[in-house]
Amino acid sequence: MFAEERQQKIAELVAGSGRVSVTLLAERFSITTETVRRDLAALENAGTVRRVHGGAVAADRFSTTEESVTDRAIQRPDQKGRIAAAALALIPRNSPGSVLIDGGTTTEVLADMLARRTMIETADVAGGNELVAITHAVPIAGKLSSVPGIALHILGGRVRGITQVAVGQATVDAAARIRPDIAFVGTNGIHPTFGLSTPDPEEAAVKAAFVHSARRIVVLADSSKLDTETLVQFASLKDLDTLITDSEPGPELAAALEEADVDVVIA
Repeated sequence: MFAEERQQKIAELVAGSGRVSVTLLAERFSITTETVRRDLAALENAGTVRRVHGGAVAADRFSTTEESVTDRAIQRPDQKGRIAAAALALIPRNSPGSVLIDGGTTTEVLADMLARRTMIETADVAGGNELVAITHAVPIAGKLSSVPGIALHILGGRVRGITQVAVGQATVDAAARIRPDIAFVGTNGIHPTFGLSTPDPEEAAVKAAFVHSARRIVVLADSSKLDTETLVQFASLKDLDTLITDSEPGPELAAALEEADVDVVIA
């Protein structure tokens, strides 16, 4: 394969997945890591990709890049559905308890599934056996607000339009005063050394409060978030109990998750 043809295929891989590693490209094209780095340098000079530690990302992908919840809702629906279904299985049926559901498109799918399951099983729910659901996300609150068998609690604050979640000190303080059984948390990036991150400092503060408040932390992250860093860290890998994703993490991230004793579920 000529270098130009290989570089075109590398560019297509980056465009499709958002990020590629040097190791993966070397294995895929049966070339040395030095050749991969030369290819990435050529693609970066052409403005096609941007090199980062261990690989490359799309040229327009920066630590502060953030798509709206509306745009993200239509991306990777199959993967998000599988991840949400695996998360739903962690919530006991017809049982009292409490869950905190962070904002995000995958957690929104989880809320949809939880609402449908609870409505089907409402006839079997005895008085006082309601599941307490806590959220700061406007779309998730809308999905759960009128579901019999779910007692919805909303954490208030200023709503960020791009993600439709409440943020600010009031939201952080409210999160610090609760102790839910499980928190289902979304993230923009999960990285072996930087941990979990998100582009916005205010959302990072709220997510950090969620991580510190719940008894069990379950992170929902499709594979496009793996090995990715965004601007603000809100948790380390050691803060997590479970990661639910749709493909095996790369070797470095897998090792870091194992060292942090994180249970990885591939949906």
